[in-house]
Amino acid sequence: MVWLVRHGESIGNLADARAQEAGADRLDLDVRDPDVPLSETGRSQATALGRHLAALGPDQRPTAVLSSPFTRALTTARLATAGLDVRVRTDERLRERDFGAFDGMTGTGIREEFPAEARRRELLGKFYYRPPGGESWADIALRIRSLLATEALRHDCDRLLIVAHQAVIMVLRYVLEELSEQDLLELDREEQVANASLTRYEMDDAGDLRLAEFNAVYHLVDRDEDVTEEPDAAQQL
Repeated sequence: MVWLVRHGESIGNLADARAQEAGADRLDLDVRDPDVPLSETGRSQATALGRHLAALGPDQRPTAVLSSPFTRALTTARLATAGLDVRVRTDERLRERDFGAFDGMTGTGIREEFPAEARRRELLGKFYYRPPGGESWADIALRIRSLLATEALRHDCDRLLIVAHQAVIMVLRYVLEELSEQDLLELDREEQVANASLTRYEMDDAGDLRLAEFNAVYHLVDRDEDVTEEPDAAQQL
C-alpha cells in the first residue's frame, strides 16, 4: 500500500491568498521556500491526520515514511506519524517544484515582468513549460521515476507513506498510473490537491498499484479545517 500526502496549510499558502486578493505582484514572505513553515491550521491538520493513521489497524498503518525535506512537508510527516513507530526519512527528489526566476511571484507579477515567458508558457503548456532557472512538470517526472526505481527495492514489503507537495503528488499519479499529458492536465483542472489530503494506492491481485482514493479529507472534516491550494505561480499565467 502507498499513501501520498500533501503537507498541511503553510504560511506560504496564506501569503499567496493575501497576494491574490490584493492583486499584488509578489508574496509577502521573508523566508526561502524550503524553510516556509506550517500555519497553526496546518499543524492541526497534520495532527488530525496522525490521529487517523494511529487509529488504523496494525496491519494497515504505514511502516515506512518518505518526506520532502522542505519544512512544511517534513513537519507534516513528523506530526502525522508521531503516534507510530516509524522513522521519517527525507529525499530531495520529493521537493517542491523549482519556480526559478518566478519564485515568490504571483501570476499578475509574472505577466507584467515576463510577458514573453507568459506567451511561451501558453504555447508549450503547463506540463512542459520550464520557468527561467526553474523546473517543468516533466522535470519533476524525471526525479519521481528515479525515486520510485530506488525506493521500490528498499520498501518492497512496506506500507509506504509519502509526504510532498501539490505538483509532486500530481506527477506521482502521472507516473504510477501511466497517464498521458492530457490526462494529467485534465485531472489538474478538475481538482486541486488539498492540504493534508490522502491519496491511497492498493496492490491488486496482479501485484500492480491501483488508485483506491484521491484527495481524501474526511479525516479533517470533524475539525472543520480549511484546505488551501499550493501557490503555483506558473499555473496562474
